[in-house]
Amino acid sequence: VQLQASGGGLVQAGGSLRLSCAVSGSTFSINAIGWYRQAPRKQRELVAGIGSGGRVNYANSVKGRFTISRDYAKNTVDLQINSLKPEDTAVYYCNADGGPPYYSAWGQGTQVTVSS
Repeated sequence: VQLQASGGGLVQAGGSLRLSCAVSGSTFSINAIGWYRQAPRKQRELVAGIGSGGRVNYANSVKGRFTISRDYAKNTVDLQINSLKPEDTAVYYCNADGGPPYYSAWGQGTQVTVSS
């Protein structure tokens, strides 16, 4: 499975962005896809995830502002980000877990910068 993230950019606080993760390869083997972010000098954290059954979960810090969705026809997983805050500034990565055998695949990351 290969993933490619896109859609990042520079936006003002309060603005919106839509990130997209294009998924290719053995997509039938995917169990879950997540969006992670890593800010400077901080650990990578999961912000939103979606399972193969459509169940979603969000980090508390983004609930109500971030929405994850999966388009099986287009093989994409999007992350709609609203009401952006400067603390949302980070490199955003998409990840797919699947198997068997178990694997964890990462995309290359897309930079989101929020100015105050």
